[in-house]
Amino acid sequence: MAPYYAKISGWGMYVPENVLTNHDLEKMMDTSDEWIVTRTGIRERRIISEGETTVSMSVEASKRALAQAGIQPEDLDLIILATSTPDYLVPPASSMIQDQLGAQCGAFTLVAGCSGFVYSLATAAQFIQTGAYKHILVIGAEVISKGIDWEDRNTAVLFGDGAGAVVVSRTTRPGGLLSMKLGSDGSGWDALLLPGIGIKNYPSHEIIDRKDHKLKMKGRPVFKFATRVMSDATTEVVTQAGLTMDDIDVLIPHQANQRIIDLALRRLGFPAEKTVVNLDRYGNTSAASIPLALVEAMEEGRIKEHDKVVMIAFGAGLTYAAVVWEFQPWEIGPEDEEEAILVTNWPVDNVFQRKMQEMRLAAWKMKVQARTKASEASMAIMLPLYSFRKGLKKRINGDKKAK
Repeated sequence: MAPYYAKISGWGMYVPENVLTNHDLEKMMDTSDEWIVTRTGIRERRIISEGETTVSMSVEASKRALAQAGIQPEDLDLIILATSTPDYLVPPASSMIQDQLGAQCGAFTLVAGCSGFVYSLATAAQFIQTGAYKHILVIGAEVISKGIDWEDRNTAVLFGDGAGAVVVSRTTRPGGLLSMKLGSDGSGWDALLLPGIGIKNYPSHEIIDRKDHKLKMKGRPVFKFATRVMSDATTEVVTQAGLTMDDIDVLIPHQANQRIIDLALRRLGFPAEKTVVNLDRYGNTSAASIPLALVEAMEEGRIKEHDKVVMIAFGAGLTYAAVVWEFQPWEIGPEDEEEAILVTNWPVDNVFQRKMQEMRLAAWKMKVQARTKASEASMAIMLPLYSFRKGLKKRINGDKKAK
């Protein structure tokens, strides 16, 4: 019997029409377009309008994904929703989506912060590869704007709303999920936190007065974590797939901060032109970040048949997740069964080829480690200089005010 593989057969996205630019934020808080762009790379983000929710955006994105896949809601075997901002804590937003789509299948919500979509994609692939299910809808959707303190420029400038969805289908054509890494470092649980909504701190007047119902973030620990796992997890999944970054056609990173992406690319030695970046237009949309970038890349023709794509995300938890995904031919037909190639018969199993690949991997990993150490050494040198310069500037400004 030929093995089953997971294939992305349909994709769709939805973002609100309401655009909030950096210039709009200048009128709301002490910030500037230059300050935001320089530190984050973000120029604008989408914010929901009255009546829009995580569920409504998910339904719209899902309809487009189903149409692209050429299947009906009743053909779905499972729905997985990745979100940290459901319409309600109870009932699950995934069940509301299932009902509004008219699907007749199981549905659950997966909460893993910004890493949620990659977690969900890897989970869906397991159901497909075992032969348990044939079509699974995977959604990443967030309404971060509702949890933002619009007086806190450290968080307000970063986030936006949106939803992306893919249909993962069963095929016998080799490809799909080649490798995955799902990680968590719970010691950093309080680095990105919504402290006042949950069972431990149930909403109250005191919670609202302290603005504990709004998102809190410790920027430095998140940045440090992100820059490490972006390169480390990518290296691990690429190596696990028996590849090097030279074999990767497209990299889709979590759209959080351009500085984080740039640093990861330098460490990996990967070209920016093969990297999908849209955070300048959408900001950080958390679990919707990867699917929005993926869908846009698909619609723009940046991802082609047989391309090997890395998707890497990090987020609250602190969590991280990475996959290597090979895109099979777009069309699905009965000929897939006839042309199936058993994994054990692939040419890569040739002993000589495996040895050569092992040598390539070892050489590539050494290069990544060297670039990472050089980058860390540079940051260690520059940080005290930056702190000194910042302190000097404050003292000069203080002297000017005193005069």
